[in-house]
Amino acid sequence: MIDQLIADARKIIIKFGSSTLADKDGKINTAYLSEFADQAAALIKKGKQIVVVSSGAQVAGLSTMDKWARKKDLHYRQALCAVGQVELMGAWRRVFAQYGLHIAQILLTREDFDDPIRTLNMRNTLFTLVDEGIIPIINENDTVSVEEIKIGDNDNLAAQSAILWSADLLILFSDIDGLYDKNPKEFPDAALLEEVRDIEAVRKNISIGDTNSFGTGGIDTKLQAARQALLFGIPTVLAHGGRPRSLEALAAGMQKGTVFLD
Repeated sequence: MIDQLIADARKIIIKFGSSTLADKDGKINTAYLSEFADQAAALIKKGKQIVVVSSGAQVAGLSTMDKWARKKDLHYRQALCAVGQVELMGAWRRVFAQYGLHIAQILLTREDFDDPIRTLNMRNTLFTLVDEGIIPIINENDTVSVEEIKIGDNDNLAAQSAILWSADLLILFSDIDGLYDKNPKEFPDAALLEEVRDIEAVRKNISIGDTNSFGTGGIDTKLQAARQALLFGIPTVLAHGGRPRSLEALAAGMQKGTVFLD
């Protein structure tokens, strides 16, 4: 099912959480980014269009400004994101440059999606970039985002971006293989749900775990994102982004995940 969805889709949004992009030391995993760029470039050669929603600004900031690691107040977190966003985009730029591909940075807040003029401008910019063969890298504008204008997690940002772009497919890469009936990190007998057509029914029958140590989202935000995307007819895939050549494996039908369909 997943391989067919990727084969049929032309416009694909791929979201990476912080836990997927960070190595075991909590720093940006540049080898992983390079591996993904290679896979994305191969899909682009086949006529696919790719938009990336990338977490990792705070992780990249901590990698750069290690002396701030213990500072938890909002101002330092936003400052870390300001430093880290530069490092994160630099890492993405370098890996895609190996394939002659340019990237563009788009930083958004909830307020941007609430304003029809801004939304139109965002949509026009997104279409223009992709039509010119440039890969947009979208992230929340954490440096200016406070509670009133914060989207809160990049799962929902990815869903809203997919709707904005009229994407054919949304892929949420996480640190789990998909949606299970209970937390697989706590229960060895947890069963992977490979296809979900009724999100509300599933929510009533599964045990949702906690947020991981790096990301701001958990399973609940992924269900919210899938529900948003499905309202606009966009199928959503939840899969483990840390598996070897995960995008390629999904496209070849060699890796399992969860598909959300209407």
